[in-house]
Amino acid sequence: MVSRVRPYRFGTGTGTTREPTTSAGTVPAEHELRPSGLVDLRGTPPGPARTVVYPRDAVVVVSGLPGSGKSTLLERWSGTAGAEVIEPRVTHVLCESRMPSWLPYAVYRPWARLRYFNWLRGAVASGVPTLLHDCGSRAWMRGWLRAAALRAGRTGGVHLVLLDVGPAVALAGQRARGRRASRRPFARHVRGLGRLLDALAAHGHRAVPEAASVVLLDRSSRDHLAGIAFTDDPPAAQ
Repeated sequence: MVSRVRPYRFGTGTGTTREPTTSAGTVPAEHELRPSGLVDLRGTPPGPARTVVYPRDAVVVVSGLPGSGKSTLLERWSGTAGAEVIEPRVTHVLCESRMPSWLPYAVYRPWARLRYFNWLRGAVASGVPTLLHDCGSRAWMRGWLRAAALRAGRTGGVHLVLLDVGPAVALAGQRARGRRASRRPFARHVRGLGRLLDALAAHGHRAVPEAASVVLLDRSSRDHLAGIAFTDDPPAAQ
Protein backbone atom coordinates (compact mmCIF):
# COMPACT_ATOMS: atom_id res chain seq x y z
CA MET A 1 0.00 0.00 0.00
CA VAL A 2 1.47 3.30 -1.09
CA SER A 3 0.94 6.12 1.36
CA ARG A 4 -0.20 9.28 -0.37
CA VAL A 5 -2.08 12.44 0.40
CA ARG A 6 -3.68 15.04 -1.82
CA PRO A 7 -4.25 18.73 -1.13
CA TYR A 8 -7.09 19.17 1.32
CA ARG A 9 -10.62 18.56 0.12
CA PHE A 10 -13.60 16.92 1.74
CA GLY A 11 -14.41 13.54 0.20
CA THR A 12 -17.76 12.71 -1.40
CA GLY A 13 -17.46 8.95 -2.08
CA THR A 14 -20.29 6.45 -1.80
CA GLY A 15 -20.36 2.76 -0.96
CA THR A 16 -22.17 -0.11 0.71
CA THR A 17 -21.61 -1.73 4.08
CA ARG A 18 -20.23 -5.27 4.25
CA GLU A 19 -20.43 -7.73 7.12
CA PRO A 20 -17.36 -7.65 9.43
CA THR A 21 -14.57 -10.17 9.69
CA THR A 22 -12.72 -9.70 12.96
CA SER A 23 -10.29 -12.61 13.24
CA ALA A 24 -6.93 -11.80 11.70
CA GLY A 25 -6.03 -15.48 11.60
CA THR A 26 -8.81 -16.27 9.12
CA VAL A 27 -8.29 -13.31 6.78
CA PRO A 28 -6.09 -13.79 3.67
CA ALA A 29 -3.02 -11.56 3.82
CA GLU A 30 -4.08 -9.71 0.67
CA HIS A 31 -7.30 -8.69 2.46
CA GLU A 32 -5.45 -7.20 5.43
CA LEU A 33 -4.42 -3.60 5.92
CA ARG A 34 -1.66 -3.03 8.50
CA PRO A 35 -1.26 0.75 8.66
CA SER A 36 2.07 2.47 9.19
CA GLY A 37 2.65 6.18 8.69
CA LEU A 38 0.08 7.88 6.47
CA VAL A 39 -2.24 5.69 4.39
CA ASP A 40 -4.67 7.64 2.18
CA LEU A 41 -7.47 5.43 0.85
CA ARG A 42 -9.70 8.25 -0.41
CA GLY A 43 -10.67 7.79 -4.01
CA THR A 44 -9.36 4.23 -4.26
CA PRO A 45 -11.42 1.88 -6.48
CA PRO A 46 -13.80 -0.47 -4.64
CA GLY A 47 -12.34 -3.90 -4.01
CA PRO A 48 -12.73 -6.86 -1.66
CA ALA A 49 -13.68 -6.10 1.92
CA ARG A 50 -10.55 -5.67 4.05
CA THR A 51 -9.68 -6.09 7.70
CA VAL A 52 -7.50 -3.44 9.30
CA VAL A 53 -4.96 -4.96 11.69
CA TYR A 54 -3.27 -3.22 14.64
CA PRO A 55 -0.92 -4.28 17.43
CA ARG A 56 -2.54 -6.09 20.34
CA ASP A 57 -2.31 -3.15 22.76
CA ALA A 58 -3.04 -0.33 20.30
CA VAL A 59 -5.39 2.58 20.94
CA VAL A 60 -7.36 3.31 17.75
CA VAL A 61 -9.10 6.68 17.48
CA VAL A 62 -11.94 6.87 14.93
CA SER A 63 -12.44 10.51 14.00
CA GLY A 64 -14.45 12.75 11.72
CA LEU A 65 -17.34 15.19 11.60
CA PRO A 66 -20.54 14.47 13.56
CA GLY A 67 -22.64 12.33 11.23
CA SER A 68 -19.68 11.08 9.18
CA GLY A 69 -20.20 7.45 10.22
CA LYS A 70 -17.89 7.06 13.23
CA SER A 71 -20.51 5.28 15.34
CA THR A 72 -21.52 3.07 12.40
CA LEU A 73 -17.90 2.05 11.84
CA LEU A 74 -17.34 1.39 15.54
CA GLU A 75 -20.51 -0.69 15.72
CA ARG A 76 -19.29 -2.76 12.77
CA TRP A 77 -15.91 -3.25 14.44
CA SER A 78 -17.21 -3.73 17.98
CA GLY A 79 -17.40 -7.53 17.66
CA THR A 80 -13.60 -7.71 17.94
CA ALA A 81 -12.87 -9.93 20.92
CA GLY A 82 -11.28 -8.13 23.85
CA ALA A 83 -11.58 -4.59 22.46
CA GLU A 84 -13.17 -1.90 24.59
CA VAL A 85 -15.20 0.70 22.68
CA ILE A 86 -15.20 4.18 24.23
CA GLU A 87 -18.21 6.13 22.97
CA PRO A 88 -18.94 9.56 24.52
CA ARG A 89 -22.61 9.21 23.63
CA VAL A 90 -22.83 6.44 26.24
CA THR A 91 -21.87 8.79 29.08
CA HIS A 92 -24.14 11.50 27.65
CA VAL A 93 -27.15 9.16 27.75
CA LEU A 94 -26.20 7.78 31.18
CA CYS A 95 -25.96 11.24 32.73
CA GLU A 96 -29.14 12.35 30.96
CA SER A 97 -31.03 9.40 32.44
CA ARG A 98 -30.11 10.51 35.95
CA MET A 99 -31.11 14.15 35.55
CA PRO A 100 -34.54 15.83 35.52
CA SER A 101 -35.90 16.10 31.97
CA TRP A 102 -36.20 19.87 32.30
CA LEU A 103 -32.49 20.36 33.08
CA PRO A 104 -30.46 21.43 30.00
CA TYR A 105 -27.52 19.18 29.08
CA ALA A 106 -25.20 22.20 29.18
CA VAL A 107 -25.64 22.33 32.96
CA TYR A 108 -24.30 18.82 33.58
CA ARG A 109 -22.00 18.54 30.55
CA PRO A 110 -18.87 18.90 32.78
CA TRP A 111 -20.02 15.85 34.80
CA ALA A 112 -20.60 13.85 31.60
CA ARG A 113 -17.16 14.79 30.28
CA LEU A 114 -15.51 13.88 33.58
CA ARG A 115 -17.16 10.43 33.48
CA TYR A 116 -16.04 10.02 29.88
CA PHE A 117 -12.41 10.88 30.64
CA ASN A 118 -12.38 8.61 33.70
CA TRP A 119 -13.71 5.78 31.53
CA LEU A 120 -11.11 6.51 28.86
CA ARG A 121 -8.27 6.74 31.39
CA GLY A 122 -9.23 3.39 32.89
CA ALA A 123 -9.44 1.70 29.49
CA VAL A 124 -6.03 2.98 28.39
CA ALA A 125 -4.46 1.98 31.72
CA SER A 126 -5.92 -1.54 31.43
CA GLY A 127 -3.83 -2.34 28.34
CA VAL A 128 -6.73 -3.97 26.45
CA PRO A 129 -7.24 -3.09 22.76
CA THR A 130 -9.17 0.17 22.73
CA LEU A 131 -11.42 1.75 20.10
CA LEU A 132 -12.22 5.41 20.74
CA HIS A 133 -14.86 7.65 19.17
CA ASP A 134 -13.42 11.19 19.11
CA CYS A 135 -13.31 14.23 16.83
CA GLY A 136 -9.55 13.60 16.49
CA SER A 137 -8.64 17.13 15.47
CA ARG A 138 -7.38 18.15 18.93
CA ALA A 139 -3.61 17.73 19.13
CA TRP A 140 -3.66 17.96 22.94
CA MET A 141 -6.04 15.00 23.12
CA ARG A 142 -3.84 12.87 20.85
CA GLY A 143 -0.80 13.87 22.90
CA TRP A 144 -2.54 12.96 26.15
CA LEU A 145 -3.57 9.57 24.73
CA ARG A 146 0.00 8.83 23.63
CA ALA A 147 1.42 9.82 27.02
CA ALA A 148 -1.22 7.77 28.87
CA ALA A 149 -0.55 4.75 26.63
CA LEU A 150 3.19 4.98 27.30
CA ARG A 151 2.60 5.25 31.05
CA ALA A 152 0.49 2.10 30.84
CA GLY A 153 3.34 0.24 29.13
CA ARG A 154 1.57 0.01 25.79
CA THR A 155 3.95 -0.41 22.85
CA GLY A 156 1.35 -0.60 20.07
CA GLY A 157 0.90 3.15 19.88
CA VAL A 158 -2.02 5.46 19.15
CA HIS A 159 -3.53 5.14 15.65
CA LEU A 160 -5.89 7.55 13.90
CA VAL A 161 -8.65 6.59 11.46
CA LEU A 162 -9.95 9.81 9.92
CA LEU A 163 -13.27 9.94 8.03
CA ASP A 164 -13.32 12.65 5.34
CA VAL A 165 -16.87 12.56 3.96
CA GLY A 166 -17.65 16.28 3.71
CA PRO A 167 -20.05 18.55 5.62
CA ALA A 168 -23.04 17.82 3.36
CA VAL A 169 -22.76 14.04 3.83
CA ALA A 170 -22.18 14.50 7.57
CA LEU A 171 -25.29 16.69 7.90
CA ALA A 172 -27.28 14.07 6.00
CA GLY A 173 -25.96 11.45 8.42
CA GLN A 174 -27.12 13.56 11.36
CA ARG A 175 -30.60 13.84 9.87
CA ALA A 176 -30.72 10.09 9.25
CA ARG A 177 -29.87 9.27 12.87
CA GLY A 178 -32.27 11.92 14.22
CA ARG A 179 -29.59 13.84 16.14
CA ARG A 180 -28.41 17.22 14.90
CA ALA A 181 -25.21 18.86 16.12
CA SER A 182 -25.64 22.52 17.01
CA ARG A 183 -24.54 24.90 14.28
CA ARG A 184 -21.62 26.50 16.11
CA PRO A 185 -20.04 23.25 17.39
CA PHE A 186 -20.46 21.67 13.96
CA ALA A 187 -18.76 24.66 12.30
CA ARG A 188 -15.94 24.35 14.85
CA HIS A 189 -15.54 20.66 13.96
CA VAL A 190 -15.44 21.54 10.24
CA ARG A 191 -12.68 24.09 10.82
CA GLY A 192 -10.69 21.73 13.04
CA LEU A 193 -10.88 18.87 10.57
CA GLY A 194 -9.97 21.21 7.72
CA ARG A 195 -6.83 22.36 9.55
CA LEU A 196 -5.83 18.77 10.27
CA LEU A 197 -6.33 17.65 6.65
CA ASP A 198 -4.43 20.71 5.41
CA ALA A 199 -1.55 19.84 7.73
CA LEU A 200 -1.53 16.23 6.52
CA ALA A 201 -1.51 17.43 2.91
CA ALA A 202 1.44 19.73 3.60
CA HIS A 203 3.52 17.61 5.96
CA GLY A 204 2.27 14.02 5.70
CA HIS A 205 2.51 11.83 8.78
CA ARG A 206 4.81 14.39 10.44
CA ALA A 207 1.72 16.56 11.01
CA VAL A 208 0.48 14.04 13.59
CA PRO A 209 3.58 12.90 15.49
CA GLU A 210 1.41 11.55 18.32
CA ALA A 211 0.00 8.82 16.06
CA ALA A 212 1.85 5.74 14.87
CA SER A 213 -0.39 5.69 11.81
CA VAL A 214 -3.10 7.74 10.11
CA VAL A 215 -5.65 6.17 7.75
CA LEU A 216 -7.68 8.60 5.63
CA LEU A 217 -11.05 7.31 4.45
CA ASP A 218 -13.87 8.63 2.31
CA ARG A 219 -17.35 7.13 2.36
CA SER A 220 -16.54 4.34 -0.10
CA SER A 221 -13.28 3.21 1.49
CA ARG A 222 -14.87 3.47 4.94
CA ASP A 223 -17.50 0.93 3.92
CA HIS A 224 -14.88 -1.48 2.54
CA LEU A 225 -12.94 -1.70 5.83
CA ALA A 226 -15.29 -4.40 7.02
CA GLY A 227 -13.48 -5.52 10.18
CA ILE A 228 -10.68 -4.86 12.63
CA ALA A 229 -8.26 -7.19 14.39
CA PHE A 230 -5.59 -6.81 17.07
CA THR A 231 -2.61 -9.13 16.85
CA ASP A 232 0.84 -9.74 18.30
CA ASP A 233 2.29 -10.02 14.78
CA PRO A 234 4.56 -7.13 13.72
CA PRO A 235 3.06 -4.72 11.15
CA ALA A 236 3.84 -5.43 7.52
CA ALA A 237 5.60 -2.83 5.38
CA GLN A 238 3.19 -0.57 3.53
